[in-house]
Amino acid sequence: MRVSMLALCAAVATAAALSANAAPPAPARSTPAYRAPRTADGHPDLQGIWTNTALTFLQRPPIFKNLIATDKEEAMMISVFKSMTGDLLNPAPIDPKTPAPPVVKEAPQSDYIEMDMRLARIDGQPRTSWIVDPADGHLPYTEAVKKARAASAAAPEKFDNPEDRDTQERCITAIGSPEGPPMMNTGFNGHYQIIQARDYVAIQVEMNHDVRMIRMGDRTHQPAALQPWLGDSVGWWEGDTLVVETTNLNPKGHIFSLGGGFAYSPQTKVTERFTRTAKDQMLYQFSVEDPSTFTQVWKGEMPFRTAKGPIYEYACHEGNYSLPNILAGARAQEKSAAAKVAPAG
Repeated sequence: MRVSMLALCAAVATAAALSANAAPPAPARSTPAYRAPRTADGHPDLQGIWTNTALTFLQRPPIFKNLIATDKEEAMMISVFKSMTGDLLNPAPIDPKTPAPPVVKEAPQSDYIEMDMRLARIDGQPRTSWIVDPADGHLPYTEAVKKARAASAAAPEKFDNPEDRDTQERCITAIGSPEGPPMMNTGFNGHYQIIQARDYVAIQVEMNHDVRMIRMGDRTHQPAALQPWLGDSVGWWEGDTLVVETTNLNPKGHIFSLGGGFAYSPQTKVTERFTRTAKDQMLYQFSVEDPSTFTQVWKGEMPFRTAKGPIYEYACHEGNYSLPNILAGARAQEKSAAAKVAPAG
């Protein structure tokens, strides 16, 4: 999603004081344990089409004080987000009698949004961040990484060649990192299809038409020299929970999410847990271990729910003018700058 995270965080920060004295809601009541249907080999059946779209971010925005949001805090968050995205949230057909919109100098910083416009619920409680540990809901970067990130943010962008540009612009990874791991929520094309077999579990990710292949049974990872964009994933069952461990993530890749993201290092290990908790609900939990980047193993969780629609084709490379236009624009700027400083002939 191309909504500006900096702008959104600034907007919700201005509203934070209004909810400072609000009390968190009471804990949800416990519900009877759910027993998932079984596949032919006796394991819980996770198959189907799922989605994780929601207005919850990876890290906790400043408007929220706790992991569980109050009704007032959630209403503020929804209001701020809608004010930034405007009519892009309206799925109604366009009236052909509507006059043309005014000419604007800059395109809106958002794609068409198709998402659940509220905070995600776990046990009926609205979550303010996917991160549950650390308790403050923020990525626990080391001081060295904080300094490196600040320096990188201050450095000018590079436009010399295609490989300088972000993997999302190059159609290598999807916008918002829905493929993961960990698999983040995005604002559009946010469906997943899970298919189970005896030796593999496949997760088809709608955006960028990626397929995560998880080898079952054998927990041996591929040689470290092999670094796929989605890493090397092995899985096993712990009771009714599918556990997936991923290593060998490509260090040129990264996670991008509303609420911030992080880059992979060769030491990164992601552990995911998939547990079906109801006919239409699945709890997705994950932990990220990377001692070169973080001061601790950090953990998150999000709900997946069954999706009504099918998986649609998502084409990124075909007919994509974005990258040529970005580089051509940079060359035009360079040519213009050179002409201004050229000596008079």
